[in-house]
Amino acid sequence: MTFSLVARCAETGMFGMAISSSSPAVAARCAFARAGVGAVSSQNITDPTLGPLALDLMESGASASEAIAEVQARGKFIEYRQVLAVDAQGETAIHSGPNSLGIWTQAQGRDVASGGNLLANDGICQAIVTGFETATGHLGDRLIAAMRAGLAAGGEAGPIHSAGLLMVDKHSWPVAELRCDWTEDCPIEAIATAWEVYQPQLEAYVQRALDPREAPSYGVPGDE
Repeated sequence: MTFSLVARCAETGMFGMAISSSSPAVAARCAFARAGVGAVSSQNITDPTLGPLALDLMESGASASEAIAEVQARGKFIEYRQVLAVDAQGETAIHSGPNSLGIWTQAQGRDVASGGNLLANDGICQAIVTGFETATGHLGDRLIAAMRAGLAAGGEAGPIHSAGLLMVDKHSWPVAELRCDWTEDCPIEAIATAWEVYQPQLEAYVQRALDPREAPSYGVPGDE
């Protein structure tokens, strides 16, 4: 019911992930990232505890592959889960349990990993990885390009209804957390539109958190 990617920007060290599903509010259950540590997707009959577990392990010094191996050892009903991870060195690792749903597959490269289940075909995840690797620009642009590539390659076996994009940078909070929790239209395009609006304002929101005295004006009625 899901396809996703986790990724690291080799230039900036930012981490991000993007995900889409036929289920509602997929990002609320599946999307995890921590600044300076990595990004994780926990999906397919989802156990949301596996995302923080993998991030805790990587924050303690484990590589992505070591973290995923420990998730496999500790996770309950792990044969039903898919878990993707990327770490601070750009290493990636994936667990896809044999009870993953429908056509399921995975693909990975340096700084990017993709996994999916109930897919239209077994080429979706490689299309997502290639889409990320060939895209340029901000990490958010590359995540959107990758998800569009997966959708163009066939996407899920049925219609998708929710999507999310999550990114972290140098601070403890996400610099972007964009979600479309349900739509009858394309949720990936809904997220892409939200990113187009948000990207030019991203740094201003970070500055407002750090020191509002140096921040741009708020641009709302009554603001001078």
